[in-house]
Amino acid sequence: MKKLIADRAERIDASGIRKVFALAASLEDPVNFSIGQPDFDVPDELKEEAIEAIRAGANKYTQTSGDEQLREKVTQRLKDDFGWENPAGLVTSGVSGGILLALLVLVDPGDEVIMPDPYFVMYKHLVNMLGGRCIFVDSYPRFDLPVDAIAKAIGPKTKLIAVNSPCNPTGMVYSQERLSELAKVAAEHNVPVLSDEIYEKFSYDGRCESIAGYYDKTLVLRGFSKSYAMTGWRLGYAAANEPLRAVIEEMTKIQQYTFVCAPSPFQKAAITAIDYDVGALVNAYRRKRDLIYDGLKGKFELVRPSGAFYAFVKAPNGDATAYVEKAIKNNLLIIPGNVFSERDTHFRISYATSDEKIRHGIEILHRLR
Repeated sequence: MKKLIADRAERIDASGIRKVFALAASLEDPVNFSIGQPDFDVPDELKEEAIEAIRAGANKYTQTSGDEQLREKVTQRLKDDFGWENPAGLVTSGVSGGILLALLVLVDPGDEVIMPDPYFVMYKHLVNMLGGRCIFVDSYPRFDLPVDAIAKAIGPKTKLIAVNSPCNPTGMVYSQERLSELAKVAAEHNVPVLSDEIYEKFSYDGRCESIAGYYDKTLVLRGFSKSYAMTGWRLGYAAANEPLRAVIEEMTKIQQYTFVCAPSPFQKAAITAIDYDVGALVNAYRRKRDLIYDGLKGKFELVRPSGAFYAFVKAPNGDATAYVEKAIKNNLLIIPGNVFSERDTHFRISYATSDEKIRHGIEILHRLR
């Protein structure tokens, strides 16, 4: 008798983040530094756009590739940002949906995907599920883009380089210099780059650069979940210039048989969201970044985050899992580094919470040293 569960399902583990998130429900008023979800709500103006779309009957399927007006705004934004002449766009069910579609299109069993370590948790497990092989390139201790090491890691089976800036879990924002250097390396070896830019609005020390501005074989993934607190609306987009147009076409084909389309009324709201000014929200998170960094520096080893809303902190005893277990016993939820890395020396803090909770969390962390 054949076994019930397919091999691909057994190649992945349950999300360590979601395990801690579920644990939060069983604790009484914990300090929750675990989940990467903004503590503000969707701006009222954008809520009203979604409500009006529902009342107006925008509740049926859109085209698989997305609402035409939204796609036009997305592709125009990329023309403006990168000078792309004729980009192709696809509205996805969150950036997570875009990542899955992209890897389904690009990765065959045995193909290698290069990614800096630490990395966003989804990359590793989806590549493994598809029978690919992750090539992890160490970026400790400063978490800058390790261009030279990536160049050395490229081999005959390399299919893709995955880049995430601003980065989850480190909060690193890669510089123009580093991204242009990686663009030269990728072009020399004719390797496409997947650029995950879900946190692109949250860049605190200057403009967030994209490798798409330097390399036209870049697949850009952006979304609305983090910038506008629409995490439950499941809305993102994928875009590429002419050299990767076929990738978008194939992703669209697979979306027909998986997600079908992104949620219709929320696509209507996103047309307005693209031009909505989130500067005040970003400024609030810049202050939260300063609060967490100033509260921990000198006592903990950490790099000052430049973007997103995470800090990746070295565990005092070098054993992140043990330290996290101790923190949870003290009503503080943090994530061990082995969820995002081949090491387990650091833990991730999400400071997407109230200032009061941040201060309380800092007190607990100091007490547990």
